[in-house]
Amino acid sequence: MQVLQRKWDRTFSEHSYGFRPGRSAHQAVDKAHQYVAEGYRWVVSHDILMAKLAERVSDKRVLKLIRAFLTAGVMEHGMVSPVDEGTPQGGPLSPLLSNIVLDEVDQELERRGLRFVRYADDSNIYVRSRRAGERVMVSITRFLCAKLKVNQQKSAVARPWERKFLGFSFTNGRQPKRRIAPKAVVRFKERIRELTYRTRGVSITRMAEDLTRYFRGWIGYFGKCETPSVLESLEEWTRRRLRSAIWKQWKRGTVRFAELRNRGVSKDLAAKTAGSSHGP
Repeated sequence: MQVLQRKWDRTFSEHSYGFRPGRSAHQAVDKAHQYVAEGYRWVVSHDILMAKLAERVSDKRVLKLIRAFLTAGVMEHGMVSPVDEGTPQGGPLSPLLSNIVLDEVDQELERRGLRFVRYADDSNIYVRSRRAGERVMVSITRFLCAKLKVNQQKSAVARPWERKFLGFSFTNGRQPKRRIAPKAVVRFKERIRELTYRTRGVSITRMAEDLTRYFRGWIGYFGKCETPSVLESLEEWTRRRLRSAIWKQWKRGTVRFAELRNRGVSKDLAAKTAGSSHGP
């Protein structure tokens, strides 16, 4: 992969950002943001699945090695399963082969003068009107179907704020802002619920350490959003989850009363709260 990437990467489109040295998902989102801000308020989304490997290799030994990689199968639960088509998911060579196959699509979009961003098999084309989007959708789908498989269910012509791209979306305003896509927020809450489950059976210290590790990675990526109120609300919600776990671990009313008093809660309010039957 390292040898082939050095040779091929410089031939790829400047609009391709996935799994390339010096390029990132944030750069792809930045470019998409730029198009929306410039007035291209309709997006044609394609979820492209690889069907074959483009021939770029003349050395038969390399071709034999790649073919062996593609047909080696994948291990799941200790059992090796065959790969009937495409490339093994998670394989180190798969992203590079994907870029090779899809570079032909990039070149066609460039030839047509379209504004687009591609990250792996997620390709967004930005146009100024629905009519233009529908026209592009028909023509590009025709082009793709002659060479690749297209997931029609995930392809659409829509407003950028109605679609997600790499976990982000955009607000509908004169000056659009980058925001966290709703599905990404849902996944965040699902993970926090798992980490703060009140009967998980770990200490609050361990729970806080697990949360910290998850937060660092999550904020490292989604911290680039431009709607801080969402981050603030998620922080408040997470703190409530953590307090509920603490309350559950205190168990008895006498312990809860003592702990609340230690934290400066008045005697009357601590007694009323510790004896409440309303739960956390």
